[in-house]
Amino acid sequence: MIGKLSGRIDYRTEDHVLLDVRGVGYIVYCSDRTLGALPGVGEATALFTELLVREDLLQLYGFTTLQEKEWFRLLQTVQGVGAKAALAMLSALGPDGVSRAIALGDWNSIKAAKGIGPKTAQRVVNELKDKAPTVMAMGGSITAAMGEEPAELTEAPEPKTPTKRAAPAPKPNMAAQSEALSALGNLGYQPGEAASAVAQAMQDDPEADTSALIRAALRLLAPKG
Repeated sequence: MIGKLSGRIDYRTEDHVLLDVRGVGYIVYCSDRTLGALPGVGEATALFTELLVREDLLQLYGFTTLQEKEWFRLLQTVQGVGAKAALAMLSALGPDGVSRAIALGDWNSIKAAKGIGPKTAQRVVNELKDKAPTVMAMGGSITAAMGEEPAELTEAPEPKTPTKRAAPAPKPNMAAQSEALSALGNLGYQPGEAASAVAQAMQDDPEADTSALIRAALRLLAPKG
């Protein structure tokens, strides 16, 4: 199983990149958001990977975070959701958006992904809601996993014509999200209700630190009336 690749981008298309790893080229399919976050042609990068094996097909899929990789895997356990549909959801919402939508039972947000109908969206929410707390608590960007970049990735690349690419969307504070979930669990809240509250709090303020996130989640969990 190929779990991670580090190399230079030889070329990129609308749905995949060719990653040169010491002379061996790997075609790696990615979500729109992941492609938008990658550097340009000729530059070094690294990706967590998932190998999809079918009777007549071998395809690699790449992710910048463990959370995105895990959602890609889990989404495909739902009837009617294949790799293409899973990537569509991750492209539309990002892994944090998928986490929030599933934790909150918001199947309308899932339905906004290209090619996802209401019945499939409802199945995704219903079947994966119990998985959301675990995935939301996952940290792990590819940079953190690498520690410090290996030598072959820190060498200056040959000059290339600048590649215009989409700017990555602002990222929520995933460490704070994980710590808030752990704190709420220690206070006796069930994983599902804690995940829903944290997801709502993150939606209201994606850049909240741990303390602010815990306070906001506790307000949401407080008995009404």
